[in-house]
Amino acid sequence: MAQVALTIAGSDSGGGAGIQADLLTFASFGLLGTCAITAVTAQNPDAVAAVEPISTANIRQQIEQIDAYFKIDAVKTGLLPNAATIKTVAQWLDNKAKSFPLVVDPVVTATSGAIFLDELTVEALKQYLLPKASLITPNLDEVKILLGEHPKNVHMMKQSALQLTATYGCATLVKGGHLPGDKLIDILYEPDGSLTHLEAQRISPLNTHGSGCTLASAIAAGLGKGLNLQEAFRQAHHYLQKLMSRPVLLGKEYGFALKMMQ
Repeated sequence: MAQVALTIAGSDSGGGAGIQADLLTFASFGLLGTCAITAVTAQNPDAVAAVEPISTANIRQQIEQIDAYFKIDAVKTGLLPNAATIKTVAQWLDNKAKSFPLVVDPVVTATSGAIFLDELTVEALKQYLLPKASLITPNLDEVKILLGEHPKNVHMMKQSALQLTATYGCATLVKGGHLPGDKLIDILYEPDGSLTHLEAQRISPLNTHGSGCTLASAIAAGLGKGLNLQEAFRQAHHYLQKLMSRPVLLGKEYGFALKMMQ
């Protein structure tokens, strides 16, 4: 029987991030991807022009219809555009008693620099959703919003991961793609104290729009297939690097990492 993954996230009109990236990634790992769309965005890999939230009543119905029909093996959340949406998702999770792994990608900013969430929404994210996660996957800008300080080196990344795990009781993956230099470093810290440090070579020039969504959904896919967190992280990291190594050209001076089925 095929595993089923649910993504609760925003739609990316440019196709590189959000729901679109998540569903392609789930399919690449052999899972049936289902979705609850939280917002419709007008964007491309360079810019976000508009974000229109979906009503919480509709989001709740989307989730309930999926939950009523499928056995859900993993859930990944992305853009949750307001506090009401976060509370709606959290209330549903309260009734599930952690029956599946939950990967929370705390989408606060876009690769283009756009800010998605206001202060009240960030506080709702901290209060209602992060404590329910199996794993959270902030990038460095999101770490700053969650902790108040932007990590400037690998040591600070490790300390941030430790602090977030201690605060929310879940594993933390701090993504270091925004650090300067040729090395891309990701730090996974788990509640049992184990730490996994993976490196990759930066590929430039390359538009990395959607890379965070893809990594988080690839980890969720691995967890949904029964891998432990370290195994799922290593597999997802390898998958993302493979995508980055063979970008497609889209009429720009740089490549774009397309999430292709393997």
